[in-house]
Amino acid sequence: MPDPADWFVYIVQCADRSLYTGITTELLRRIEEHNSSPNGARYTRARRPVQLVYFECSDCRSTASQREHALKRLSPAAKRQLVVASARDCQQLLQGLYPEAPPITPLAG
Repeated sequence: MPDPADWFVYIVQCADRSLYTGITTELLRRIEEHNSSPNGARYTRARRPVQLVYFECSDCRSTASQREHALKRLSPAAKRQLVVASARDCQQLLQGLYPEAPPITPLAG
């Protein structure tokens, strides 16, 4: 299980194939919120279901927020390239942190 002080920067792919970037301390809970809770982001609530396609760890909120900002400034094509290039590493990290988690979904179209 991750350290409670850890932060995650993540990208999900929405049902309309758009990408949403966010930060959280509880990755799996946050993905579930995006899919089924009123606590999900307004953007993703209208584009359900979402699937985790990328994430990275950060040691503090400040660093995670800075990285989130940098990712949000990338073009959609650059985000997709990052996701594809990091897919294997993200999957291995996810399995190490959350052995019970479903696999990361490859990007659609």
